[in-house]
Amino acid sequence: MKLRRIVIIDSSSYFLTRICIHEVLRTTRYFFGISLSLIIINLAAIVERADENLLPSVYKEVSEAFNIGPSDLGYLMFMRNFFRGLASPMAGILVLTYDRPTVLAMGTLCWALSTGVMGGSHYFGQVAFWQAVNGLGLAIVIPSLQSFIADSYSDSVRGTGFGLLNLVGKVGGIGGGAVATVMAGHEFWGVPGWRFAFVIISALSCLIGFLVFLFFVDPRRNELLDRGRDSGSVWVESWTAMKGVMKVKTFQIIVLQGLVGSLPWTAMVFFTMWFELIGFDHQKVAILFSLFGAGCSFGSLLGGIIADRMSQIYPHSGRIICAQFSAFMGIPYTWFLLRVIPPTVDSYHTYAITLLLMGLTISWNGTACNAPMFAEVVPT
Repeated sequence: MKLRRIVIIDSSSYFLTRICIHEVLRTTRYFFGISLSLIIINLAAIVERADENLLPSVYKEVSEAFNIGPSDLGYLMFMRNFFRGLASPMAGILVLTYDRPTVLAMGTLCWALSTGVMGGSHYFGQVAFWQAVNGLGLAIVIPSLQSFIADSYSDSVRGTGFGLLNLVGKVGGIGGGAVATVMAGHEFWGVPGWRFAFVIISALSCLIGFLVFLFFVDPRRNELLDRGRDSGSVWVESWTAMKGVMKVKTFQIIVLQGLVGSLPWTAMVFFTMWFELIGFDHQKVAILFSLFGAGCSFGSLLGGIIADRMSQIYPHSGRIICAQFSAFMGIPYTWFLLRVIPPTVDSYHTYAITLLLMGLTISWNGTACNAPMFAEVVPT
């Protein structure tokens, strides 16, 4: 059993204390030539997306269980997204202070417990509160996942790296949403299906958090320890880094664009409920949801690959061109989906084809432009 000397950073006083601990599990491992850490990161992305899509997939059942309307359902999403946005800078401070396995495990456990408790809630206020806690967990996990991908790929293939992460994440979103939609129409041992789905995702999230803590190795752990020796205050360092990032023009433009660009994706969480209200049964809604998710999955990977090639040909505009194309394609598809197709069950196949093609073309922005450009303009 090998012993290794490491440094633990006490964030309250920032003193460094050396101790000897057993370091058997925290060695870099490979599975069929692929880093075990990268595999676990992708598993975490799968469960994270499944958790995100869980509530929107059972909107109709939640609405009936708590006697609430669409505005209240929107409030639940607002609570999660508001607290996730508010707490996201905290992830940067935690990553600067601790190694990412600990940070990821903390965030995963936070969202896992909140998801499980939501499944057992009996009052609307309880669901809203735990949605906020869920947002805090996601705020810690998502930036940490993205920073790991940024450190694991070079600039020339970073779009592909983010595309692969998005692809496997979307698989989890498809699976979580489709399974929850189908389960919502049944009962399991006297428990409503939508509540049972929350419990299952919670258990899987806890398992992933456990694997992250045991087997995930931070590729920048040594840099973290060196930075800890030289830095006087993590809070001063974090605040200085945040001010520096906010001064970057590329960062400012992407954030301003995101204020508008995120609105359609927020509205799309009502797709499942909308199709159910049109008259489709749970199985057909699950298929429609899966087709749209599959389109977005492969579209995000395709956008990342194309943008990598475009950035080599046009270094200063290639990624932006891809993002502009993807954003523009949302206009005709949204108009056709909402205004042209008759909202009846007879339009099932038309909806299916439209959603698949729509997902393939409107999902490029994050992997083709935003994430790779963030990684290039923001200091490590």
